Amino acid sequence: MQIKNFMVDQSLKELTEHRTVVLPIACYETTINQNIHGYIPLHWHDEIQFVLILNGEAIFQVNEEKLVVREGNGLFINSGCLHMAEEKNQSDCVYICLNVSPHFVLSQELYSTYVSPYIQATNLPYIYINANEPWGKNILDSIININQWIQQKSPYYEFDITIQLTCIWKNLIINGFPLEYDQTEMLKSQRMKQMLNWIHLHYAEKIRLDDIARAGQLSRSECCRYFKRMLKTTPLNYVMDYRIQKSVLLLQQAESNVTDVAYQVGFNSTSYFIDKFRRAMNMTPLAYKKYKMDDR
Repeated sequence: MQIKNFMVDQSLKELTEHRTVVLPIACYETTINQNIHGYIPLHWHDEIQFVLILNGEAIFQVNEEKLVVREGNGLFINSGCLHMAEEKNQSDCVYICLNVSPHFVLSQELYSTYVSPYIQATNLPYIYINANEPWGKNILDSIININQWIQQKSPYYEFDITIQLTCIWKNLIINGFPLEYDQTEMLKSQRMKQMLNWIHLHYAEKIRLDDIARAGQLSRSECCRYFKRMLKTTPLNYVMDYRIQKSVLLLQQAESNVTDVAYQVGFNSTSYFIDKFRRAMNMTPLAYKKYKMDDR
């Protein structure tokens, strides 16, 4: 079942529990433009993620890097990495999303040797999965199989899934990726999440650049460099975008009104909120609210 509204905590960690009834995995088809925001917002989770594009093409951002994944190909996103997705060229992008707890990939005896080093490596935020490569095709075929088995729930399908996960992981690591463990990169990731965590706790209040920088134990200039490199925006523009995201959810509540929503998400002027909302959503907050009410 597609997740249309990504619920995240203050650090952007996704709150969805990625599991079937008995297995610590989740596999479902996602249509990007059906998400409540029209795209998959920035988030992270402890689970590793595999993506297979079924239709169209998508632009993924993983940490500070962006890449295009086209129909038939896929992507591995490592545990704990910030990521988001949007469809490219209104292509009605649909993809299978497979989230797996790292501890479920292999047995406990093999985990420390063949899983832990890969999810802790700082140079493997993602791996592009090319369907034209034998190892890539094997992974993508396994994703399709797992998706079908979860939907059909045929007898002993849990056994089949565990076998396929082993095959997926073996095909991923047989390429001999060099593993690096950069303490500086680990610290950067930690500080970025600290700043995002602070913003998501205080977005409804008056926020200054100094406040955000202090949350990450950085200077103002370093704070700006972090946001520009990792999120391709400024800290205060990120705050603005996040406030608009929160307002979208509030406007869908029947009892809400534009002025109240504006102040609830941190704007001190209704007209300013309307202007920023229109720029971001290509319609006014009231028009968006009416559109969503009529759509029910």
